[in-house]
Amino acid sequence: MPRTTTSPPQSTAPVPAPGLLRLSLPGAIGMACVGGSVAVSGLLTSAPLFTVQAVRYAVAAVLLLGLARLAGRTVPRPRGAEWAWLTAVAGSGLVLFNVALVRGSEHAEPAVLAVAVAGAPILLALVGPLLAGRRPVPAVVLAAAAVTAGAALIQGGGRSDATGLAWAALTLACEVGFTLLAVPVLGRLGAWGVSVHACWIAAVALAAVGLGTEGPAAVLALGPTEWMATAYLAVVVTALAFVLWYSTVGAIGSARAGLLTGVAPAAAAVAGPLLGGPPPGPVAAAGVALVAVGPLLGLRARSG
Repeated sequence: MPRTTTSPPQSTAPVPAPGLLRLSLPGAIGMACVGGSVAVSGLLTSAPLFTVQAVRYAVAAVLLLGLARLAGRTVPRPRGAEWAWLTAVAGSGLVLFNVALVRGSEHAEPAVLAVAVAGAPILLALVGPLLAGRRPVPAVVLAAAAVTAGAALIQGGGRSDATGLAWAALTLACEVGFTLLAVPVLGRLGAWGVSVHACWIAAVALAAVGLGTEGPAAVLALGPTEWMATAYLAVVVTALAFVLWYSTVGAIGSARAGLLTGVAPAAAAVAGPLLGGPPPGPVAAAGVALVAVGPLLGLRARSG
């Protein structure tokens, strides 16, 4: 797909500490929202997956449009090749990602899929600069490796067969695509535009899949608890987190933003005890430390 817009220029000098915190904080908060949703997602294990996800993204799209209007933000209409990029973002990062998680869980333990997704920082640190015509920054790649290692320690290991590993690899590719495929259109559409259009496109696609696999009456099977969980995912994990994440990607680039993805499993580990679960063990605690240190090292590195 041809590039229709360019990503925001990246500075060749280290970012001053106050600016660093300001630019990276939205993305970190967005990832914390994602990680903290683990307990809520557990309430939907018996719900019709694709129907729930369709409702989630539809609600998020409507909410984002309303908030954008209240905040005076414009949501540009996509044009030309931008439609292809947005469809790719929704198709890979939202639709196919959910399919891969479902199919992968049939052949692999959840930790295997989680560790695969934890590899996103390294791929973003390597591929992101190359797509922008720059060389990867060694310090950022090293920091990404630390974040990935930390996330893997938090998640732990698990068993899988060859098919499960294939689905895990696809899950990782979808996670990376959610960020990289949005970069070419962030310049003109902005975080709000990309979030709104990706959500409604995904809602339409997931509704079609849900109708074909779960039936039109699936939405009627949702109980009050499942509706509340779906609403939380739509508001906090989708509408809020998407805008925060894409704001940071547009501000500091996909490679450095990728370092913040480790916040999600760290937030899940910290949220567990707050929700009545056991505290993280020594290994998971070491992983949380790596996730915290990695971004501090990589975000300040000089661009290539």
